[in-house]
Amino acid sequence: MNSSDPYLRSMALFEAAKGALVLLAGAGLLSLVHWKAQAVAEALVRHLHLNPASRYPRIFLDLATQATSARLWGLAALACGYAGLRFAEAWGLWWQRRWAEWLAALSGGIYLPLELYGLWQRPGWPELGLVVLNAAIVGYVVRLLWCRRDDTA
Repeated sequence: MNSSDPYLRSMALFEAAKGALVLLAGAGLLSLVHWKAQAVAEALVRHLHLNPASRYPRIFLDLATQATSARLWGLAALACGYAGLRFAEAWGLWWQRRWAEWLAALSGGIYLPLELYGLWQRPGWPELGLVVLNAAIVGYVVRLLWCRRDDTA
């Protein structure tokens, strides 16, 4: 495969960005290990001028009260593993590796039922756009895999 596929390259950049974002989130969790997570969460809610009694800030604050060092380290380790998977997928898509295409099809396909359920629960243009975009990506990668099935036989 000599030619680069701009769609696969775009997907690779997106996967790398997701990995970087999750890695930053994991580092953020580790920075809370020696701090009181609840105090930091309360300060963040105040800084953003959110109502601490409303639904999402309340969920965030409740989770912060349950944060122990062990849980934060565990979540950071999971974030690191997930980021590693996203970076590996990005590398494989960039270099048009078949295993990465399989990974992209499977990881994108896993979310489709959840996205469809979300669309059914709360119909709207953003939800529909997400379903259509993810279905198009999964469809494109599956088509690539189908067309290349004879290359390895």
